[in-house]
Amino acid sequence: MIVRSSPSAAPGKTGTRRAVARPATLGLVMARVAAGLVVVLTALVIVRLPWVGDLGMHAATLQRLRHSPLDPGNPLVDADTPSPYYSPWTLLLGTAARATGLSVFVVLRLAAVVGLALLVTGVVRYVRTLGAHRAAPALALLSLLLLWGTTPFPWSGFPGLTSLALTVAYPSTFTLGLAFHFWAWLTGALRDGAGWGRWLGLGALWAVILLCHQFSGVVATLGACATVLAARPGRAVWPRAAAGLLLGAVVLWAWPYYDFFALSGAGDGLDPVHRVLYGDLAARFGLVALGVAALVARWWRDRWDPLALFFLLGALVVAAGWLSGHFSWGRALPAVTVPAQLAAALEAVRAGRRGVRAGRAALLAGALAVGAWAQAGTLGYVVPRGVLPQAVEDGYRPPWTGYRWITPWVGYGDVVMAGTGPARRIPAYGPYTVAPGYPDFFLPDEERRTAVTEEYFAAGTPERVRRDIEREYGVRWAVDTTGVLADDAGLRAVTRGPEGQVLYEVP
Repeated sequence: MIVRSSPSAAPGKTGTRRAVARPATLGLVMARVAAGLVVVLTALVIVRLPWVGDLGMHAATLQRLRHSPLDPGNPLVDADTPSPYYSPWTLLLGTAARATGLSVFVVLRLAAVVGLALLVTGVVRYVRTLGAHRAAPALALLSLLLLWGTTPFPWSGFPGLTSLALTVAYPSTFTLGLAFHFWAWLTGALRDGAGWGRWLGLGALWAVILLCHQFSGVVATLGACATVLAARPGRAVWPRAAAGLLLGAVVLWAWPYYDFFALSGAGDGLDPVHRVLYGDLAARFGLVALGVAALVARWWRDRWDPLALFFLLGALVVAAGWLSGHFSWGRALPAVTVPAQLAAALEAVRAGRRGVRAGRAALLAGALAVGAWAQAGTLGYVVPRGVLPQAVEDGYRPPWTGYRWITPWVGYGDVVMAGTGPARRIPAYGPYTVAPGYPDFFLPDEERRTAVTEEYFAAGTPERVRRDIEREYGVRWAVDTTGVLADDAGLRAVTRGPEGQVLYEVP
């Protein structure tokens, strides 16, 4: 007698597979929707383009390149000096502003769109070289934006959601996005046995990344080193890689707008500014610990894991900066956080027993929820503050006010005497200031300019001393934020701006 299997057996197995597939499909959809919403939020922030930090410096850079692309001079003060802000990317943006007649702020918004697109597509491409799970790119993007700490840390080159909202128009965002594409192309070249032309292209791209944003360029270089070490390429690759490095060095040396290699001596002047990078590490980066645990697991399985090597190289640079007092090396911190964030996403979807995988996914989801709540104040750049819950509004950082109110009187190239705060914004509209609002390694008399600015606004400074300073630096206007110039009979008040500021005309 022949015993036939029950017809219900096959449907039962199919039903089980469907039951397993449904949660996986639901998780994929949720990850993609969440990542899409975060990207849309950042895109909406671009419309407002909140002004905090270095936006004025980048706008001033475009102003100079727009008016004189071949010899722009210093972007902030009336001096003929080079500047590391004159990069291939800003040169392209300045040329676009010159050709189209668009405002530099419109061009910066367009730059933000390009930078955001590069970052999103770069993360997707690079993560696909590390894992094949369909949810991995979306989770990686969410981790990159949300897996930081309980205290938002807005700083260029650190792509947290709050930070990105304020720096998306900066060259650092464009450069970091380019770095992800660079790592993806490099991984492909190592796997495919690429020829000489592809390696030369990678070398030129590496130089462009370093020229566009030097700190993000260091992160890109560390990631590239980890990628090459993890691949353990054969002898045929090394001459081609060396040729690419040589071409990149030639491009760096030949760039006409500033001496890239001279920047190696700029660290001492930047160290005091960057000391803050080593403070409150748990509050700013505590959630990254989940990614560190994921890296340990990856390293245990594969001692040549590229993300683990990337993390170790970044940690060595950051630790060396702390131990040596070169705090500007702390700008390599994204080389620590980025591989950990990506590892957390990849580990959450790694194959394994269903309960273990669900636990990993739940841990990541919880950490992402905490990170999202910590950075919820970013909503204030999109919706009116009045509709935000008080707890969310408390995390909102109000943007700076601009200085368009002085432009009916102050023309392009006019020199304005102003303190540090206004000096970080006024050059964005075309004027110069006496002292730069930011450290300038290539400006030889920076200290004197800062000193005379402080003397000009000091209470009790004689009027004749102010007149001497005005003549020395060709000052035509002064912006007073303290009221100290109200008694100077030699100055004529022209208009008043927000927060009690006064624009004075210099005799």
